[in-house]
Amino acid sequence: MSVRRFVGANSRDVMRQVRESLGDDALIVANRRTEGGVEILAMADSAVDHFEPTPEEPPATSSASSAPAPATPEPSANVASPAPQSSSSAAPTAPDPLQAMSERLLKEMQDMRALLASSGQPAAHAPPKGWAQRLHQLLFEVGFSVEIANEVLPGMPPDFAALPEDSERPLTWLREQLTERLSVLNAENAFFDETGIVALVGPTGVGKTTTTAKLAARFVMRHGTRPVALVTTDSFRIGAHEQLRIYARLLDIPMYALDAEQPIDSLLGRLQGKQWVIIDTVGMSQRDQRVIEQIAHLQGGRSRVRLALLLNAASQPETLEEVVLRYRQAARAAGAELDDCIITKQDEAGRLAPVLDIIMRHGMRVLFGSHGQQVPEDMSVADADGLIEQALKTRTPRSPHAVDTPSESSLALPRWSRDVLGQGRRLSSLLSRLRHRIGGFAHLEASWDLAALPATVQDQRINQLLADYPPAGATLGMQWSPRRNERNCDWAMPDIGLDPDGAWLALAWLQHRQPAGWQPRLAAVTAQSGVAVHLLPLLPDAATREWLDTERLTWVSQVRASQRVVYQGERTNLKSLFAESTLTHSVDVRFRGQPLELWDVYTEVESDDGQALLAWYGGVRDPENAKTVVRRYWLTPQHLGADALSLLVTQLQGEGLAPLTRRAWQQLKQDDGGEVSAEVRLLMASGCASVASHLDVATDEAAATLRSDLLGLLGGRRRRRDTALLDALLYALMARDAIRQLGSVNREGVV
Repeated sequence: MSVRRFVGANSRDVMRQVRESLGDDALIVANRRTEGGVEILAMADSAVDHFEPTPEEPPATSSASSAPAPATPEPSANVASPAPQSSSSAAPTAPDPLQAMSERLLKEMQDMRALLASSGQPAAHAPPKGWAQRLHQLLFEVGFSVEIANEVLPGMPPDFAALPEDSERPLTWLREQLTERLSVLNAENAFFDETGIVALVGPTGVGKTTTTAKLAARFVMRHGTRPVALVTTDSFRIGAHEQLRIYARLLDIPMYALDAEQPIDSLLGRLQGKQWVIIDTVGMSQRDQRVIEQIAHLQGGRSRVRLALLLNAASQPETLEEVVLRYRQAARAAGAELDDCIITKQDEAGRLAPVLDIIMRHGMRVLFGSHGQQVPEDMSVADADGLIEQALKTRTPRSPHAVDTPSESSLALPRWSRDVLGQGRRLSSLLSRLRHRIGGFAHLEASWDLAALPATVQDQRINQLLADYPPAGATLGMQWSPRRNERNCDWAMPDIGLDPDGAWLALAWLQHRQPAGWQPRLAAVTAQSGVAVHLLPLLPDAATREWLDTERLTWVSQVRASQRVVYQGERTNLKSLFAESTLTHSVDVRFRGQPLELWDVYTEVESDDGQALLAWYGGVRDPENAKTVVRRYWLTPQHLGADALSLLVTQLQGEGLAPLTRRAWQQLKQDDGGEVSAEVRLLMASGCASVASHLDVATDEAAATLRSDLLGLLGGRRRRRDTALLDALLYALMARDAIRQLGSVNREGVV
């Protein structure tokens, strides 16, 4: 039997024992107060299905003493062996009522699991409750699919369950999640400044000719008429050439007609000097076999042709799904990519969510949105926030029971394809938010890119990477590490930069690449990156402190308890100085992956050379039992006063960077087979440790969402949040590299 008994002075103490022994998923089957405190019976969740209740003892009879004694079973590994009993005792021990009750409860749990397993409606598909249910229904009513809802909502922060119905936080969170999944053109010049040939493709009547004119007009407004030309391949519709010719005449640009079977190369002689050419193609049904031929002709010449698919926002979702599938299949058959789209007829659409849903699920990028016939006014660069806001405003009440039934359009892709696309979108959204939030994350990704190169090339490229880092204005401070190798390691912990908000940057400074001596290295990083705050692992010498003060730089130093100072004219060490101090002030901290409290006190002292300083003593305590976990001492300039506390907290929480870096280093070394240079691996490991620590200590809602999404990649629950975040980040970056090597980067937008 796997039930274990825990006894403690109070419920907090005994619950701590349960968590340490059985983990956070332990089942509490019974509890009661005893003379010694509190007694709890608990067991691991995984043991429920294997539990066998104790068989009932038969009633005692007069012949019981003559019956042979049963063999004593081996004690469970999780339960202490009972004390030996006297062989002369014939009376059976009275059963423990608490034990009997726990066995009945476990039997009922087994029966319940069996009932759920045999039910036609599995427990895993039970309808969501509370805010999850409201958001699920909202997504369905505005037109988003089951796939998107099931992809987004599991990452909802758990504290939303306690929010009132009129709270705006869940809706804000939902908008942010959808916005992150909708890829759009970042800036108009990114499209119009890339010279070449662009072909608009799509079904009949989707608005290709009008969109061609709008794009051409926008290009003319930016670059003039000389570098642009229009081409049409539409020889089927009556007046198609004439309509585009009128637009060309109004814009004062040339227009050329091309037979559908002619390659674009046949016009190269007439397009000399044209930097930007836009092709209005023949409109074809997505079910027309000639779609493949048309795209193949566009791609068959020597000239590279960019493709953009036009999607009618007013079309039925099933039609849009089929258009995207068939046209992208045709593009791949021709050896081309069709990743960009333009939404047309937004003004005619009753709901915008269906087209956005399809775009998100297929990993496409929206370039522009068209919402009228006026050229070029009725077209705008795609704005993810605006599109999602518009989509969520239009609701069509529908039966909530239909939420659990996938739409017919979603069945156009095999289930495994939809799952992989969903994973790609989650990964793309996660990495995009990390790049946006954490300074230097793109450079950290670049260090991972180096790991895929030959070892001889890595050493050359790392110099380039570090020469461009950090960007101007990105670094406010520096958390300096001790100048020694980490325990049992042949490398020293890199120094970590702090952004203007005091959060750790993602790419570190390698110690062996810096000048020798504290003052030279402080001066070098200050001159190069404009660092104004220094968190030091020791008290620098008098000359260095004088230089820091002359340069008006802020600094704090963590020191040992044996550090000597002058207090009221007497020289003493910090341990003795604070031996009788009472700690009355506390702040919350994250230390070693746990929520703890820093209790602190400070007093005015002087250094041996007469500099006015503040001496700090801090005790990190567990709020559950008030036990002190670690003690720390600091010295800071006296003029900083109590404002230095925030810097001390940052430095204290930064102590977790080294063990996380060791953990990442070991995993990377095991996985890379020794093919990655030591410098690159150290940048990768320390960078991942910085990002994991950044997310672990952050308290804002966006960080909570990022933590939830990142940990969701691994599934399951883990005891320490910081190590779990690190493992999940390593997994995410490894998955990113795998997708890149499989050639799916452009389709999924991972980088």
